[in-house]
Amino acid sequence: MTTMSNFFPIKILLVDDNPGDVRLVIEALKDCKIYNTLDTVEDGPDALAYLHKEGKYANRTTPDLILLDLDLPTLSGKEVLEQVKADKRLRLIPIIVLTVSQSEQDIFRAYDLQANAYVNKPIDLDQFITVIRSIENFWFTIVKLPGR
Repeated sequence: MTTMSNFFPIKILLVDDNPGDVRLVIEALKDCKIYNTLDTVEDGPDALAYLHKEGKYANRTTPDLILLDLDLPTLSGKEVLEQVKADKRLRLIPIIVLTVSQSEQDIFRAYDLQANAYVNKPIDLDQFITVIRSIENFWFTIVKLPGR
């Protein structure tokens, strides 16, 4: 089966301040079947600057998918999620919350703020890679993304 994602790279924005988790996502996506590009930012203000193409992010293109940690310095992932989903130009970007929090309150709040999925980060390396590859398979192979 040929899809548009075979011809154009899927652009992913990873918002996570944990260097270890960032490395794991990079490694898991490196061997993806789908051509992708990954940009990373470490905090909420940088995520919003990236999405609004401000400052050092002025030349960035809008991502097709956002992987968002909830526990971020300065501006929380929930605040980023709320601002992105309130913005008419950005709200169609799928946002997958990728976090260690298993709090029911966080899960309900994320979905209330229009997260497209809530995924717990596994502690085990192999499980983490499996989760990222599952995200890749579902969001890049099965789902039709806006603008594709």
